[in-house]
Amino acid sequence: TPLPPTATPTPTLIWFPATATPTLYPTPQPLPTENMRPGIGAIIYQDDFTDPEAWSLATSPLGSVALGLDELTIVINAEDTYLYTVRRDWNLSDFYLELTASPSMCRELDEYGILLRFNSAGDFYRFSLSCNGQIRLDRIYQGKASSPQPWLVSYAVPPGAPSSSRLGVWAVGSEMRFFVNDHYQFTITDPLLLSGGLGVFARSTIDWPLTVNFSELVVYSVH
Repeated sequence: TPLPPTATPTPTLIWFPATATPTLYPTPQPLPTENMRPGIGAIIYQDDFTDPEAWSLATSPLGSVALGLDELTIVINAEDTYLYTVRRDWNLSDFYLELTASPSMCRELDEYGILLRFNSAGDFYRFSLSCNGQIRLDRIYQGKASSPQPWLVSYAVPPGAPSSSRLGVWAVGSEMRFFVNDHYQFTITDPLLLSGGLGVFARSTIDWPLTVNFSELVVYSVH
């Protein structure tokens, strides 16, 4: 008697193929961002640029320093010209300040910014922004100039004009930290000038008018 034919095996379908079990790793916890402006306290000075006795104002064929509508304006009409003015009655040591600088006519390496710890025309720091988007810090000490921070490209500085930047400086002892539009830029440690006055400036480098408006100056204590 013939044997029955062997049944053809039916393949088994695997609808959900097995996969390797992944190794689980702990989720990294983000580190807290360092506070680059610690210890800021109450407002100690505030200036809306309405008091003509508070700043040195002047007009000449080269340009002018004048008060406008809640702002101080420096206008320069000549190439290679530097104009500045200093607040008459402030002397700052440890502080945090903010100031808005708004060039309305500005080109290339024309620059503008803040004078810090100003003791005389030969002793101060100068925080500069250029019209092509760079920043630097100069020190004038005993009449000799140097640059603790040479020109540095900053993407926080809007190039050209019209534009506007909120400048910040945190200064405690010999350490100074600099900010533009709430972005930290650099730190300088320098023990030569620990206190002094506050001013603003503009400098032209080409034969083109330069106009910069300064407004909303606030100085805070730091503890």
